[in-house]
Amino acid sequence: MSIKSQKDFFAGLLYVVIGVGFAWGATTYSIGSGARMGPGYFPLMLGILLAAIGAIVMFRSLVVETPDGDPIGKWAWRPLIFIIAANFLFGILLGGWPLLGLPAMGLIIAIIVLTIVASMAGTEFRWIEVLILGVLLAALSWGAFVWGLNLQFQVWPTFLGR
Repeated sequence: MSIKSQKDFFAGLLYVVIGVGFAWGATTYSIGSGARMGPGYFPLMLGILLAAIGAIVMFRSLVVETPDGDPIGKWAWRPLIFIIAANFLFGILLGGWPLLGLPAMGLIIAIIVLTIVASMAGTEFRWIEVLILGVLLAALSWGAFVWGLNLQFQVWPTFLGR
């Protein structure tokens, strides 16, 4: 049996590996039963479901013909670097970095910077649109997490006070 779609095969393989990893990791917790779920129940079921979806995608990649074999292209380094950097910066700005003397910048600044850096991963970048999106996401995040769920996030930079 030969691979008829490389993209689907390796995407399915990734799903299977991650699903098996989650299911295996969940076995270190108490599983419980459907009526009395333990802390490991949900990750176990999620891992099994993810692995099953991956197995179906892998099977289809071996059975369904594609015109050119759906080859995997080159690595998209630019999006990969900017998306990882955006998440890294979000974590640093949200909580600060005491070893470097960087204070916490709060939720609003962290989300706006996250939006700007993540938007640089694409081929088109328009400052006005990105800033509007960042402010909108920051406002919605504040509304959902701070106001709606009453979570204790630092909203503004430390040096601005409360």
